[in-house]
Amino acid sequence: MENIGNKIQFDIYSTMHSPDPKRLPVILEDWEALAREKLEDGPYYYIAGGAGGEHTIRENLKAFTVVKIIPRMLRDVDKRDLSINLFGEIFPSPVLHAPIGVQSIIHKDGEIGSALACAELGVPYIASSASTVPMEKIAEAMGDAPRWFQLYWSRDPDITASFLKRAEASGYSAIVVTLDTPMMAWREYDLKNVYLPFLAGEGVGNYFTDPAFQAKLEKNPQEDPQAAIMHWTKVFGNTSLSWKDIAFLREHTNLPIILKGILHPDDAKLAMEKGVDGIIVSNHGGRQVDGAIGALDALPEVVNVVEGNIPVLMDSGIRRGSDIIKAIALGAEAVLIGRPLMYGLAVAGQRGVKEVLQHMLADLDITMGLAGQSSVSRLDESILRKSE
Repeated sequence: MENIGNKIQFDIYSTMHSPDPKRLPVILEDWEALAREKLEDGPYYYIAGGAGGEHTIRENLKAFTVVKIIPRMLRDVDKRDLSINLFGEIFPSPVLHAPIGVQSIIHKDGEIGSALACAELGVPYIASSASTVPMEKIAEAMGDAPRWFQLYWSRDPDITASFLKRAEASGYSAIVVTLDTPMMAWREYDLKNVYLPFLAGEGVGNYFTDPAFQAKLEKNPQEDPQAAIMHWTKVFGNTSLSWKDIAFLREHTNLPIILKGILHPDDAKLAMEKGVDGIIVSNHGGRQVDGAIGALDALPEVVNVVEGNIPVLMDSGIRRGSDIIKAIALGAEAVLIGRPLMYGLAVAGQRGVKEVLQHMLADLDITMGLAGQSSVSRLDESILRKSE
């Protein structure tokens, strides 16, 4: 992806004298506005909304505004390199598609559309346990393209073990364990709209096709979908988990285990003590704990504790290329993008996801060059200042 920014930018400008009638937005806020027009209240607020009064969503965004980039001059940025090395693999950029469930409520292309858009750009796609499309079908569509699997740790250990086995067999190369959702948060918009898509059979594709899940049903999900949904409500999430349970994951997979949802440095220490392979600093995009610390604010302390022993990634609040630069400079090795890609999906399906990703990567490339930096892997805190 060397100098991708120049190419994408020129492609857009070259349409000046012959505008494309199917032209999609460039401005992120326009994508969101169009998504709002296309989606009904339930699906829209399920994507855009957060926990409680949504203070954490605002805190995530605010955290990026107080960190400033200090551009350097005459640094030879003619060739710029966005590639990273993560868990022994070379990826073309420091961007991954965050795990997002029930994409079928957003657009008919759903998870397959998002996964194919990522495959076109070499962006690793993280498939959610809560996908409507089963993990095997996503893997089949992606072919050899990079993909990870996100695990919602079920109350039923047989289901958890089965998900891990299926992911490994389907060519997923890492397991992302979401820790911050042992139960669903108090989300006022979802409650107001009486909207929980799982109860309508959306986002349960991995469960309904799972042999361990099916073994606990009197009839298969096709024969009695309502009974299957009610069983899902009993096994989704697990509030009894503790740090000693990490050993269970290692017993059932040889893939790298990455813990998502770490915000406190002491939890980062415990993660390393338990031998996990990576950490994602995240507050679930503000969807779980209202009034929580911004993810970018939490990142430096976690990075300091980890001391480079395992990779630290980050999500929650990233909207533009400059945000990616700030996160990487503060110690993240890569970032996960969520809501912006879902707005793209809502507006134009697979094409929309690809466009949003391309714009974000172009913005990253150009902004990095203008800041006097030629390699994303060499970004560090020296290019930043924090204002009060």
